[in-house]
Amino acid sequence: MKRLGYLAQRTRASVALRGWRGTLARMRQEFQSRPEHDDTLELLPLDEAFAPFALPVSDTPYVSIVIPIHGKLAYTLACLRSLARHGAQAPFEVIVMDDASPDESAETLAQIGGLRLLRNTENLGFVGSCNAGAAAAHGEFLVFLNNDTQVTPDWLDALLACFAERTDCGIAGSRLVYPDGRLQEAGALVFSDGSGWNTGRFESRNAAAFRYRRETDYVSGAALMIRREVFQRVGGFDMRYAPAYYEDTDLAFAVRQLSLRVYYEPASTVIHCEGISAGTDTDSGMKRFQCINQAKFADKWKVELDRQPPSGTPLERAIRWRRRGRVLVVDAMTPDPSRDSGSLRLTAILRILDEQGWSVTFCPDDGRASASEIAALGALGCEVLCKPETANLPDWLRLHGSELHAVMLCRHTVAGQYEALVRRHAPQAILLFDTVDLHFLREQRAAELADSDAMRQQAESSRRSELKLIEQADISFVVSAHEQALLRQLLPAARVELLSNIHEVHACHRPHAERRDLVFIGGYGHPPNSDAMRWIAHEILPRIRRSLPDMQLHVLGDVPDAVRHELATPGLEFHGRVPDLGPWLESCLASLAPLRFGAGVKGKVNMAMSHGVPVIATLLAAEGMQLIDGRDVLLADDAEGFASTVLRLYGDEALWFRLSERGLANVREHFSFDAASETLRRVMSAGIVPMHAQSR
Repeated sequence: MKRLGYLAQRTRASVALRGWRGTLARMRQEFQSRPEHDDTLELLPLDEAFAPFALPVSDTPYVSIVIPIHGKLAYTLACLRSLARHGAQAPFEVIVMDDASPDESAETLAQIGGLRLLRNTENLGFVGSCNAGAAAAHGEFLVFLNNDTQVTPDWLDALLACFAERTDCGIAGSRLVYPDGRLQEAGALVFSDGSGWNTGRFESRNAAAFRYRRETDYVSGAALMIRREVFQRVGGFDMRYAPAYYEDTDLAFAVRQLSLRVYYEPASTVIHCEGISAGTDTDSGMKRFQCINQAKFADKWKVELDRQPPSGTPLERAIRWRRRGRVLVVDAMTPDPSRDSGSLRLTAILRILDEQGWSVTFCPDDGRASASEIAALGALGCEVLCKPETANLPDWLRLHGSELHAVMLCRHTVAGQYEALVRRHAPQAILLFDTVDLHFLREQRAAELADSDAMRQQAESSRRSELKLIEQADISFVVSAHEQALLRQLLPAARVELLSNIHEVHACHRPHAERRDLVFIGGYGHPPNSDAMRWIAHEILPRIRRSLPDMQLHVLGDVPDAVRHELATPGLEFHGRVPDLGPWLESCLASLAPLRFGAGVKGKVNMAMSHGVPVIATLLAAEGMQLIDGRDVLLADDAEGFASTVLRLYGDEALWFRLSERGLANVREHFSFDAASETLRRVMSAGIVPMHAQSR
């Protein structure tokens, strides 16, 4: 009868949080037949015969892993073997707190090399044992880890990355999964009555909703990282919750009082055999303290709980309770910052939106996103919708359109498909059109260079499409002041904001005397780049080498093998896409941007200048970037001009230094995160009534 009552209680809570449809789907997940273990998790067996082994040892551990135990030796050994098997880049120590185990745990664990085995003289429970282990720790960070867990590759370094990348991180918790592969917890929620909810329980662990880093109310003490200094400052785990339960929730609330945040980190996966330590019956054994301690927690934090979502708040809303609203961003494909300037800019936009408090969802129009791409955006706090989970965007909009505060559609080829759908399914949302660059302007210039009527027709088609979308959008973004001025003439009633390229500003570390060679940044697939590469190979580089015969020009970007053979010329080196432009930009003399058509702001120019590398460019390549010839950039419009300008820069250290300094200043003023953040803050905070709503 107790079990039936418990199931009825869970069902009522699930209906309130998920609705009937979500609850039925959840019941199918729980009761469907599944293998006991998911082989892809490579779970270590519990029945392996014991033989002594060793854990990594460090005299100066960065992390102290504290594992409280009370018997269950087989699980403890499997946990320790997993730590030995996977290790970490960061040095760590392992402290096992033996809480008066009734079995042979202490005798067996004493044979494991590198393990710090500490024993309580009396049973202190989970809370007391964790505090005792923390008091003995040497690391800057503490990790509390249950003995009924097994860790996976990179689990520890991923938690550290969360702290490194989120300066406000007070606690980071792992993605907990069951041995059968289902998700156990992706962070947890606390409602105003003090009750908790494990986010994602029994869902697919790889579902989009659980693959991005996000703030949460608390994370389970089964795998929790905190700075040792912060743990000490809040007084450790509160002993009022001894022997166990609600101590991790209480710790999260105490840390938040220090203006720090609690993050769920999906890149850290830990397998947890929930129930082994304390069982599952809330009416008996250790588990009964779950209800007892909820009352203590609710009494201690009653003021703070008034700011939590009321009990029964739908999960979609409760998960985003601290977010300002939900924003959907759609582009042609998933951004890869190493591939192109547009990807670098979009990735920065997604990061800024998250930093400004928005819940960000990204959808690639082609439906494709690799695991590494999902992880990269996930680290920015961005959820990725892709196949096979999200079959198509229209269906998703029908289900979730009402949740959206804003929708950003990138490029007219994408925006044209979805503008009407957004207006229909998310009429309350601000519609943002990101031109990326004005395609019609680039196509017009290419048509003139090629003197092609067919290309002129294509440019006119793009012009009509883009201008129509700019008229229909609530706000449109362009990347250059030149494009913004052009649109003021063409569409004076449209609201057009400047949201340009976004770059980190790097210092210049090597002087003129220690530099040599030239670089060209960009892939061959972009027509302006392919034209520039041909111009470099056939005319510009041969002229440069007449005066500087040892000069090399390094092309950094994807170039097909056939094209490499076709353009082969002395001094021209193709390196393909490189993971980090920094080493090249730290050693080269200058970056060339010989673009003869195009539009927008040129990322290759920004990128070089952000490292203090002088740029030699055509007038078109410098368009709309607030650059003056001889002060911020050197301009050339023919092959001979490029050759003579390179020679001039090669022999003039003072000129090189002046251009380096001015280039850094230009990026800092016009193309930095601060500049883009101000534009997005102004746009997203404005009291804009969507144009669709104005017309009704």
